[in-house]
Amino acid sequence: MRIPLLRTTLYMVLAGCPVVSLMAQQQTDSTRTKDLREISVIAPRGGKEIAPGQQLKGAELQRLNSQSVADALRFFSGIQIKDYGGIGGLKTVDIRSMGTNHTGVFYDGIELGNAQNGVVDLGKFSLDNMEEIALYNGQKSSIFQPAKDYGSSGSIYLTTLKPRFEEGERRHLRGTFKTGSFGLVNPSVLWQEKISRRVSATFSGEWTNANGQYKFRYRKTDKQNPAAGYDTTAVRKNGDINAFRLEGSLHGVMNGGEWNSKIYFYDSERGLPGYMANNLFVHVDRQWDRNFFAQSSWRKDISPRYSLMFNGKYAYDYTHYLAPDTAYFAENRYYQQEVYLSVANQLAVTNWWNVGLSGDFQWNKLDADLKGFSYPQRFTTLVALATSVNFQRFSAQASLLNTNMNEQVKRNAASPFRQELTPAVFVSWQPVAKIPVTWRSFYKRIFRMPTFNDLYYTEIGNSNLKPEFTTQYNTGLTWNQFFHGSILQELGVEADAYYNEVTDKIVAVPGSSQFRWTMMNLGFVKIKGMDVKAKASWQLLHDLQVTTRATYTFQEARDYTDKSDSFYGDQIAYVPRHSGSLIIGGLYKAWDLNYSFIYTGERYNAKANIPANYTLPWYTSDLALAYTRTVNKTRFRLTAQVNNLMNQYYDVVINYPMPGRNYKFILSVNI
Repeated sequence: MRIPLLRTTLYMVLAGCPVVSLMAQQQTDSTRTKDLREISVIAPRGGKEIAPGQQLKGAELQRLNSQSVADALRFFSGIQIKDYGGIGGLKTVDIRSMGTNHTGVFYDGIELGNAQNGVVDLGKFSLDNMEEIALYNGQKSSIFQPAKDYGSSGSIYLTTLKPRFEEGERRHLRGTFKTGSFGLVNPSVLWQEKISRRVSATFSGEWTNANGQYKFRYRKTDKQNPAAGYDTTAVRKNGDINAFRLEGSLHGVMNGGEWNSKIYFYDSERGLPGYMANNLFVHVDRQWDRNFFAQSSWRKDISPRYSLMFNGKYAYDYTHYLAPDTAYFAENRYYQQEVYLSVANQLAVTNWWNVGLSGDFQWNKLDADLKGFSYPQRFTTLVALATSVNFQRFSAQASLLNTNMNEQVKRNAASPFRQELTPAVFVSWQPVAKIPVTWRSFYKRIFRMPTFNDLYYTEIGNSNLKPEFTTQYNTGLTWNQFFHGSILQELGVEADAYYNEVTDKIVAVPGSSQFRWTMMNLGFVKIKGMDVKAKASWQLLHDLQVTTRATYTFQEARDYTDKSDSFYGDQIAYVPRHSGSLIIGGLYKAWDLNYSFIYTGERYNAKANIPANYTLPWYTSDLALAYTRTVNKTRFRLTAQVNNLMNQYYDVVINYPMPGRNYKFILSVNI
């Protein structure tokens, strides 16, 4: 018997607030709000961000040649995307080589969960209704947030579009149709309605259908026996997808506060194209997913110095997995439920000193139609105490997170009660007032609990597993300068050096046979790295604007688990020492041209850094041209995209070939 994504999960394990006004957010369309009374939210002074995150938002986000959130995240530094190929293939993210499960993903402020295997498939989330994507190392430097926000080594925040109306407007409607390679048919609709002066609603719907077929090149060389090698071109099969996404939300403002409620539904059937090995090009595994959640958030300034926030969520996830072509026929169904409640408080003790206290409760349950299944339930309580000081050129924040976890099972032994206390400290300092250079550093220790798969999977799980800890040290400089009246309008550079340790890393080790493995706390990884980010904008002509954005990452992530291992001290699998990205965008009147480049350097596809495991670098270039025209207050935008312009054949994960050159055409109509 197998569970969905188990092979993938084991493979990855083995591989190793100041006054706030929504109008202050960057807007690039004609819906910029003018009526501050309708959207302004006032909160006690929280100070500037001590450790600002990487962000993509507005027009810059929409110009990227990206189908999903995972595709857009590739342009952030310090990040590795595990992409298993195709439109419907699994896409996960790893921040600074600490592991996929150490990354928290938040959707409109509340974390997306998967207690079964800890994997959040970012390929499921579209950019069509996305306003901003932000990545934070350590944590977001705010003390007015749920305790959950303190609980990850790195966090990704996905923020969907919020209604913003000009005076006299009551409705926005946008329809988009995408088509192109892989038999893609992808219509979507976004509807925003102004119900009253203080309440608005949003509805978003999308259908994605594609056959997922594309050509790829598969090569194998054998120096000792050249006749055993081969070089062939085949067609990727069983990568089809048929998926629906529906979202509805209500947004409201009140005196000194705001609230919102959201309902999300996703339903898909897709093929799992599988790995290519020994001329095995066809797989027939299938997976059906049905995801639903309802969540709400309420925030209000009770007084000029005290603010209160509530969050709540219920989630239900269903997975049906079918593997009909194996020696042991497998057809399994899994049912996950989650309940999450949170309350957060912030007190402005003085004009420069704030204190925050937040408490969260989460319940997770997993059911399955497996023989001998444990039917686990997890009860998690988190309490975070935080404080921050903010002066003109110096800011600091410290937090302490207490986590309690208790589990119950119907069969076998339950994991023992766990209690962990984990600290974090962030500091930011601008040494010279007239020079816009800021030094910032942070220290954080945090953990992730073993997943239900790690603990209870039949004949593999180990209910005595300990949490997997990360310790992070980061220091860096930020320089950002605006120039008025010159061709170069903005120039910014950020550089960070970091050192991380992952201890008690959970790995799968062989048992009595190839088919009996067990999960154990054996891993120890040291990670040294540097991230560099640069951005600039130019006004070359009266109507010509050019923006550039570049990132570079250097990483050494080495396995120091066991000195007796031949690969002791080797770079862990799939972590390149060098990687980077480049985005160049040009806007001239109604025309918009965007070029993007991704580079991933040489790396190894297994623990041992030997020639047999060496994987060549890969890079892709994407190009998009868009034309926008407005007729009778209706805006039309037509975009043509060419992805993988050089038609490079490459694997992000070995034996999971990616598409070559492909095309996409997009028509968007805004009413």
